[in-house]
Amino acid sequence: MHNRKKLLFIMNPKSGLMQAPKYMADIIGRFSGAGYMTQVLMTTGKGDARDFAAEYGGEVDTVVVSGGDGTLNEVIDGMISGGHKTPIGYIPAGSTNDFANSVGLPKAIPACVETIINGTPKPIDIGCFNGRYFSYVASFGAFTSTTYSVPQNIKNILGHSAYVMAGVKELAHIKSVHARIILEKGTPEEEIHEGDYVLGGVCNSKSIGGIVNLQKLDVDMNDGMMEVILINMPKDLIELSDTAASILGGTFKSHQIEKYSARNVTFELDEDTHWTLDGEYEKGSGVCEIKTIESAISLIR
Repeated sequence: MHNRKKLLFIMNPKSGLMQAPKYMADIIGRFSGAGYMTQVLMTTGKGDARDFAAEYGGEVDTVVVSGGDGTLNEVIDGMISGGHKTPIGYIPAGSTNDFANSVGLPKAIPACVETIINGTPKPIDIGCFNGRYFSYVASFGAFTSTTYSVPQNIKNILGHSAYVMAGVKELAHIKSVHARIILEKGTPEEEIHEGDYVLGGVCNSKSIGGIVNLQKLDVDMNDGMMEVILINMPKDLIELSDTAASILGGTFKSHQIEKYSARNVTFELDEDTHWTLDGEYEKGSGVCEIKTIESAISLIR
C-alpha cells in the first residue's frame, strides 16, 4: 500500500449535464486499480478549485480535474500560482469543452480516465492576462459574453446549442470597440494595429466559446505563441452576414477578419470593455497585457 501513487481529484459536480458525479465510484475504482490512492475534493463555489490546486497540487503525483473550462482554468491558475509542476489530467464535463476538443481528449468520461492512467504528460502553453492565468482564450466583444451570461440551467439543458443561440441573438446588437494592439513576435520590432473591432481574441485553442471555429488555423498549443483574432466592424448588413458566416463556419475568408500570431500582446482600449477568460467574466482596464507562458503546465493526453 505504501507504494501507491497519490492522486488529487478535484470535481465540480455542477458542470454541464452533471454526468461526472454519476461515474464517481467507477472513476475512483479505476484509479485504485491502477495503483493510485485518491483524495477527492468537491467544489461548492467559485475559487474552490483554484484554492485546492494551489494548496495541495504539489503534494501528489497527479492532479485530475473534472468540470468545465472554467473549473480547469481555476486549477491551472492555482497550480501555476502555487509553483506546482504536477501533471494534470482532465475529465471534461462542461457544456462546450473547448479546451478538451482542442487537445484531442475523448468525449466519454471512462475513456478520459483511461487516458489519464495510460497517457503521457505533454507541455502546453498558458496565457497570462494582467497577472491572471488562462488556459485557452482571452477575448472581448461579440460572442464572448455568452459564455458567462447564459444561465447554467440553460447550458445544462441545451449544451452547445445554448451558446450558438445566444451568439446569433447577439449579432442584432453588435457594437464595436476601438482598440490599439501592439504585437510582440519575438523579434526586436513591434507590430501595431488600430481599428474598430466587434471581437478581439487571444487564444491557444481551436474554438472560442463553442461558437468561433478555429480548426483551420492549424493552432499549435505549445509553440510559445498565441493566435490573435481581430474582427473589424462591418460597414453594412451584407458585410455583417459575410463576416458571421465566415466566423461560424471557420473559413476566416472575410476581409473583415485579421489573424496574427504573437508571443505577447498589449491592448489599449476603453477601460469599461469587459473580457472573458476561458468562459469566465474578467473586468477590463485601459491597458491589457497578455503574455504567453511557454510550456507552463503538463497535460496528460
